[in-house]
Amino acid sequence: MTAPTHPTAPADVLREVRHNAEHALELRGITKRFPLVLANDNINLQVRWGSVHALCGENGAGKSTLMKIVYGAQPPTSGQIVVDGEAVNFQNPSDAIARGIGMVFQHFQLVDTLTVTENVILGAEPTSGMGINYAAARRRVAELIEQFNFALNPDALVGSLPVGLQQKVEILKTLYRGARILILDEPTAVLTPTETDELFDFLKNQYAASGNAVIFISHKLHEVLHISDTISVIRDGKMIGSIPAAGATTETLARMMVGRDVTLQVEKAPARPGEVALDVQNVTVRGTHGNAVNGVSFQVRAGEIVGIAGVEGNGQNELVEAITGLRVADAGQITYLGRPARGVREVEAAGVSYVPEDRNERGLVVEMSTAENFILGEHDRAPFAGRFGFLRQDVIEENARTLSEQYDVRPRSTALPAKSYSGGNAQKIIVAREMRKGPKILVASQPTRGVDIGAIEFIHARIVEARDQGLAVLLVSADLGEVMNLSDRILVMYEGQVVGEVDAAGATETQLGLLMTGSGAAR
Repeated sequence: MTAPTHPTAPADVLREVRHNAEHALELRGITKRFPLVLANDNINLQVRWGSVHALCGENGAGKSTLMKIVYGAQPPTSGQIVVDGEAVNFQNPSDAIARGIGMVFQHFQLVDTLTVTENVILGAEPTSGMGINYAAARRRVAELIEQFNFALNPDALVGSLPVGLQQKVEILKTLYRGARILILDEPTAVLTPTETDELFDFLKNQYAASGNAVIFISHKLHEVLHISDTISVIRDGKMIGSIPAAGATTETLARMMVGRDVTLQVEKAPARPGEVALDVQNVTVRGTHGNAVNGVSFQVRAGEIVGIAGVEGNGQNELVEAITGLRVADAGQITYLGRPARGVREVEAAGVSYVPEDRNERGLVVEMSTAENFILGEHDRAPFAGRFGFLRQDVIEENARTLSEQYDVRPRSTALPAKSYSGGNAQKIIVAREMRKGPKILVASQPTRGVDIGAIEFIHARIVEARDQGLAVLLVSADLGEVMNLSDRILVMYEGQVVGEVDAAGATETQLGLLMTGSGAAR
């Protein structure tokens, strides 16, 4: 029996099959050129049936472009794609899907107002006469749910589901279409540790174990080592190499990705907390549906890092917006160095700097130059503005040159628009600008999201440095490893409330994961 080249019935998805070739996917000399960028440079890759194959690399290394080519979303400039021993020429994702390739993107492509069944079958609806045979579709989806033990209700609205279950809906979409090669892009970015374990169990012990193939894209190297059989590393558009996961280390992978030794463990001395700098008391913030933040209280002292952990969507964003003056709290009080402040200008004047979650929406003006982005929020005052508000271009340029050097922003250009930088370098611009202001309180929300490993190392070091200089640091991150490594104390938010506080030195992923799902109690 050979592997089918078209979607199969759901009952067959995890049934062992033989294949035409040893490799599910082969890439031979794949090159992709854009007008000013060589994104992929003669890349060769082999992915075996029955395995989990991880793909690692820094931002801009070429991983996403390569997978878009495999999924039919981008044509290669040159090279060949071979699926199960047969050369293919994909014109669009539909061609890839027809050959059993599915892809789950980091940002879910779901319709909140449709049911699980409706989302799964969207674009591949079974018909009966002139209409959709919804009853048959629901039966097929229910079979998949039961077979994979996904704990989903086929009639539930997707918008009502937690992110872990939404991701399972995305996976069901690919399996419904008969995916034998499953590509997942940063699949654990919004999952709790328990949800991550469940995903890994499915991928390795059910899906790959049944003879299918998984391509797993992630920057979390400990997860890559845990789940994968083989690991391939791309750097600057070139394939650096493929190694067995057995025997590999995070240090080995980091060196392959960056081209130098990288310190992955945050090195910091014990905190020496001083006076209370940020005081949040009984704060309530309304959201779209009821209170997003409900009676939250905590303090951050000078010289310590307080981390807030939690699955995204549990009030963290609204809380940060209230603290930074972007949103007015509906109840409670926030004081900065003992004084209240209202609105962005007052909060900043009170000594608060803010590294926002979305750098392109709130951290940068992407069409403006490096030099201009370095002075956002200070462009109308000394030393960057002189009498009558005229900008002092020489001072602005010198400031950009100095900060670019200090924070290793590459390329070293004062005129390049912000949109031209990689995620890591764009983030460095924001961190440099906010630290230059000389704050007393630093609020960092998802400070390394979408940032490559070299920039993560650099930004983490700057955050610890800020603490050691006496700043009060509030860190909000969906990356549990980041919260555990950087924080001195950890607060956990669930459904708009702080449900626990733990000492970071003794915290475990299991303990925090239970709190993040409302199932645990801090000890």
